[in-house]
Amino acid sequence: MEKRKQVLVIGSLNFDIILEQERLPHLGETYHVDRVTTGGGGKGANQAVQAAKLGVPTVMIGALGKDMYGEHIEGQLREYGVDTSCIHKADAPTGLGVNNVLPDGSVFGNIVRGANFALTQDYIAGLEDEIAKSAVAIFQMEIPVPVTEFGIGLAKKHGCYVILNAAPALPLDENKLDLVDCLIVNETEASYYAGQSVRTLEDALGACEALYHKVNGLVIITLGASGSLLYNGSKKVFIPAHRVEAVDTTGAGDSYVGVFAAKLLEGLPPEEAAVWATLAASITVTRPGSQVAMPDAQALAELYQACSLRPEYFN
Repeated sequence: MEKRKQVLVIGSLNFDIILEQERLPHLGETYHVDRVTTGGGGKGANQAVQAAKLGVPTVMIGALGKDMYGEHIEGQLREYGVDTSCIHKADAPTGLGVNNVLPDGSVFGNIVRGANFALTQDYIAGLEDEIAKSAVAIFQMEIPVPVTEFGIGLAKKHGCYVILNAAPALPLDENKLDLVDCLIVNETEASYYAGQSVRTLEDALGACEALYHKVNGLVIITLGASGSLLYNGSKKVFIPAHRVEAVDTTGAGDSYVGVFAAKLLEGLPPEEAAVWATLAASITVTRPGSQVAMPDAQALAELYQACSLRPEYFN
């Protein structure tokens, strides 16, 4: 089957409620927040939206409930250019995310799984033709792990470039990990899968080799405000962050993943794709919300032209 230049995302869809507040409430306290923002969320949907915002054909496979939240999310995805024709309408309620955001950009998140856990291997198998047509397939860990593992196997069977954003960190079949072409994890997730603490660039330089032996290709460790590290088995490349004042870090990691996938699809080498991804995340954190905060192609191109991020290479 002929490949399309499209990104396929198999993952979660949530309705997000984002509460901006000075601090978290104490036990038993009723605390008044400063502002509430609502909209589509979930790592899968966020990554799909970010890819679509760059003008890349993007297909979303996931599950929504037959409720007002599901209708809102699907409509919003379409507005952003995401193909929603493969989304399952489940009897379970739509997944829900409630995030508390503090003034320094710190996020405390709560997730109701809902319809995300109504997604099944049989449903994914029924969409094998759509998977086979896709060039890049992105997965996360907010749907049932066996479904993610099955999807990875199916995508690899059809020659997709498989990106796994292993978030949140959960046990995975090592045979399925070996099918992953690019593993993207943050410090917490890298610590979990590498079996050693990752807090700094120096830690990441040591952990990336352990992670590389678990996958089939590239390892990326994102380091928040510090930047990200790429390792392909021979060279380690550090992409420093573009310094900004963070307002809300919700969705920053998803912005990184979506842009990285889109730029790979355009034919850029991984370290250059990571530069674009880093700049996208730096824009996302300066705005409240997740999908609405993500940059479109024009905003991202303007920042790319205005600043120069230089990769640093390690032996």
